[in-house]
Amino acid sequence: MEKRAELVFIPSPLVGHLVSTVEIAKLLLLRHRRLSVTLLLLPLPSSDHSKAPSYAHSLASSTPSSVAARIRFLHLPPLPPPPAAAKPAPSFTPATLSTFMESYKPAVRDAVSQLGLTGSESESDPAHLAGFVVDMFCIPMIDVADEFGVPSYLFFTSGACALGLALHLQTLHDELGLDPTELKESDELSIPCFVNPVPAGVLPSTALDKENGGATAFINRARSFRRAKGIMVNTFMELESHVLQSILQDYKTKIPTVYPVGPIVNLGNESSDQAGSTEIMTWLNAQPPLSVVFLCFGSMGSFGRDQVKEIAGGVENSGYRFLWSLRKPPPKNTHPLPGEYASPPEEILPEGFIERTAEIGRIIGWAPQVAILSHPSIGGFVSHCGWNSTLESVWCGVPIATWPMYAEQQINAFQMVKELGLSVEITLDYRKDVWKESSRIVSAGDIERGIRVVMEEDCAIRGKVKEMKEKSRKTLLEGGSAYASLGRFIEDVVSNMP
Repeated sequence: MEKRAELVFIPSPLVGHLVSTVEIAKLLLLRHRRLSVTLLLLPLPSSDHSKAPSYAHSLASSTPSSVAARIRFLHLPPLPPPPAAAKPAPSFTPATLSTFMESYKPAVRDAVSQLGLTGSESESDPAHLAGFVVDMFCIPMIDVADEFGVPSYLFFTSGACALGLALHLQTLHDELGLDPTELKESDELSIPCFVNPVPAGVLPSTALDKENGGATAFINRARSFRRAKGIMVNTFMELESHVLQSILQDYKTKIPTVYPVGPIVNLGNESSDQAGSTEIMTWLNAQPPLSVVFLCFGSMGSFGRDQVKEIAGGVENSGYRFLWSLRKPPPKNTHPLPGEYASPPEEILPEGFIERTAEIGRIIGWAPQVAILSHPSIGGFVSHCGWNSTLESVWCGVPIATWPMYAEQQINAFQMVKELGLSVEITLDYRKDVWKESSRIVSAGDIERGIRVVMEEDCAIRGKVKEMKEKSRKTLLEGGSAYASLGRFIEDVVSNMP
């Protein structure tokens, strides 16, 4: 009887990573009937992520029954809290996440052992553990896979530009002894996977963070990427061809096989019963085509009063219709996700703004982002340039005005504006930690200019994004580059089963 290959997925508990992880697992199951998947869901020790496991289940709820029967979720219990005297560390730092993953290795080992897969066979349905698929922040779990004698595959939820940059900085560190934190004083850098010189200001904050151990964690993680047997990247050749070709050329014999399998986008699982969803779509239905600019800064994006007033000024002065997802910052010295304002949030907006813009704009909290970007009334997107949002904008053919905030978003924005010409710039080097307010204020004038450019109906960027939209959809179909790449990955998994 043909063996059933079981892959154990270990996603990062951060919601943005869970989305693409569940989607790639579903895609694998659709492509190969003898594959099955177990996702191990790790709870972060902060209440702000308590909903992540249930959200992962909801992502899989709309799958065909033939797929749903081959995907399961195992919830690992929370670890004991740290001693009361210990000061809790921020949940979102790479150094903290690395320590967190290390601490969960025994629990993962026990959970996989209890699956009864390794070396076992059932007469009715032979099942063999084929390997681990670990998130880019779950690298310590490669040690556990080694203990079971199975290969590890990395799922890189960001783009190839972030992967290429990480490998380059790690190479500089290990082969030339260069501390990446020294690069913050540089004006421009020559990095092989980029055509243009790269300003130091768009490097990820963690790579430049010496005080909190971010740079060390960044380099260690990039070094460990090379331990995987293969790397699935949420991108496609037509979007990041130069980066991917550069990675293959520069690191051909030094890194695992790279599989560009994207765009992995969650298209049909945004909850229609979320508060305000129906009202949002009804309002959009009443707007002319390409007339609305959508402002949204991700699940962890929020601003203080001074910056909100500048955004309001830029939006109003642009004269365009707008849909603005405005989230409430978490209390100071805490790390939860942004909350929701009372509706409308008049206390943080300029006096009279709601009344003056009542006919052309709408302020919301939570946003069904893909549904909004897919709507014909949306003409532009002011975005933090998280990779999921970037791929969603490409998939929907909506050009971005860039406003990066944290993680690798600055390098994403640089690539989209300077390398690919698929976005316009509001800012490329803005930085805001998820639990602290930025000292920098982006002016209403800069915001207005960015909105005006991205909303031009006949601008060259809009045409380029439309072309890339078509390529993003074809690449996943039979004969497409991502379709073929995913097929090669599946062949590798099946052929390397114990």
